Amino acid sequence: MSGPARRPTPEETFAAMGGEATFHALVARFYEGVAADPVLRPMYPEEDLGPAQHRLTMFLIQYWGGPPRYAQERGHPRLRMRHAPFVVGPAERDAWLSHMADALATLDLDDAPRAALWAYLSNAADALRNSDG
Repeated sequence: MSGPARRPTPEETFAAMGGEATFHALVARFYEGVAADPVLRPMYPEEDLGPAQHRLTMFLIQYWGGPPRYAQERGHPRLRMRHAPFVVGPAERDAWLSHMADALATLDLDDAPRAALWAYLSNAADALRNSDG
C-alpha cells in the first residue's frame, strides 16, 4: 500500500511549465492581442505596453515557482487592489481570457501543466471582477 501522492515542489512545477521561457512567450503573445483590443487597451494607461508585460511576466514566473523578482521589484502582488481603479466586468474578463486562451494555444505544454495554467488564469480573471456590468 502506498501513501498519498507526493506534491511537486514549486521548482518542479515551474520546470514542468517550461520555466521562464513559457511565461515570456505566453505574456508576449497575450499583449499582442491586448494592443488592438478595444475593451482591454483603455485599461492600460501607459502608451508602451512593455512595462505591463514585464510585470505580468514576473508575476506569473514567481507564482508558478520561479525566481521572486516580482516581489523584489513591486512587493506583494495585491492583485485586487492594483486592479481596483479599473472596471473589470464580464466583458473585460472575457476579453482577457480570450487573449490568454489564444496565447496559451501557442505554447508547447503537456496536458497537465496546460490545464493547471488555464484553471489558474480562469479563476484569477473571475476573482478580479469588480463589476457586473
